[in-house]
Amino acid sequence: MRLLFILDPLPSIKTYKDSSFAMMTEAARRGHELHFAPQEGLLWKRGKVVVEHCRLHLVEPERRLGNPGIHDEHWYRLDLPPRETPLAEFDAVLNRKDPPFDLEYLTGTWLLEHGVRQGARVFNDPRAVRDHNEKFAIAQFAQYAAPTLVARLMPQLHAFIAEHGDVVLKPLDGMGGASVFRVTDHDPNRNVIVETLTQHGHRTIMAQRYLPEIRDGDKRVLLIGGKPVPYSLARIPRAGESRGNLAAGGTGVARPLTARDREIAEALGPVLAARGLLLVGLDVIGDCLTEVNVTSPTCFQEITQQTGFDVAALFLDALEAACVKRAH
Repeated sequence: MRLLFILDPLPSIKTYKDSSFAMMTEAARRGHELHFAPQEGLLWKRGKVVVEHCRLHLVEPERRLGNPGIHDEHWYRLDLPPRETPLAEFDAVLNRKDPPFDLEYLTGTWLLEHGVRQGARVFNDPRAVRDHNEKFAIAQFAQYAAPTLVARLMPQLHAFIAEHGDVVLKPLDGMGGASVFRVTDHDPNRNVIVETLTQHGHRTIMAQRYLPEIRDGDKRVLLIGGKPVPYSLARIPRAGESRGNLAAGGTGVARPLTARDREIAEALGPVLAARGLLLVGLDVIGDCLTEVNVTSPTCFQEITQQTGFDVAALFLDALEAACVKRAH
C-alpha cells in the first residue's frame, strides 16, 4: 500500500518514543510505501484535493525504536523535489499532525474531508476529528466523567471552584498539559488564573473536579478499531506536580487495564469506531474519563517496550483491514 503520513516537521520527531515513527516502522517492515507531507502540503487545485509530498525512507528504524541513545535528525531520507498527487490515489492517508487545533488545523480537516468526498481514505476521519474536541467530547459520555463545567463566564467558574474546593482548569485546545492549572478555593492566584485562561471571559475553558487518583497516574487507554489495547500507560506526575503528561515530566508505567478501564473502553470503542475514529486515546484518572484524544494519540512505544505487546502491529492490522473494507 502507498501510505501518506501528514506530520509535524520531521526533524522534530523523537524516534525513540514517537508513535507515528512506530507506525511507519511497522508499515515499512510489511513492505508498504511511505510518503510524507506537512499540513501545508494539502491543496485544493483544479477542482481536486492534492498533496505536495515526498517519498519517505527510514534509516535504521529498528535500532531507533525505544533508543534515545541514537536520537538525531538523520532517521529519514526524502526523495526530492516534492511532487503533487491527488489525495485519493493513496491507499491510506494518516493525519498525525499534533495540535493545537487552530484555524490551520481546522482548514486541514476541511481539505481532507473534501478529499474523502473524492475517494480518499483518511484516518482518522476528518469530520469525526473536527466533531470530537479532545476535552469536550467527554460530554457525550458524561456518565463516565468527573463533575465538569465548560464555560467562559467567570462567576460560573468561581462558583464551581467554591463548590468542589479543588479543581483543574484547562483550555479546550491544548495538549501535553500546557496551561493546565490546579486551583483551590483558597488559592491566592485563583482570580488571575481564571482571568488569564478565559481571557477575561472571552474564551471558553473546562473545569473538572480534581481527582486525587492522579497520584497513581493519568492512564492512556488506546482504542484501535474500536477495541482496547490490553495495557494502559499510566503517566505518573513527578514530585510536586499535578499533571501526569509525559511532556510535563510525568513517568509512563504500562499496566493491564482495570475492570473500570475496560468498561469505559468497551462502551466507547464501538461508538467511536463507527464514527470513523480508527485510533483513539482515552484518558482515565481513577474511575473517571477525562479526555477523548483523536488527533494524534500516542504511547505506542512505551507500552510495547514495557509489556512486549506490539501496539504498532495491531494498528497496522486494523489499518489494512479498514482499507480493504473501504475499497469494497
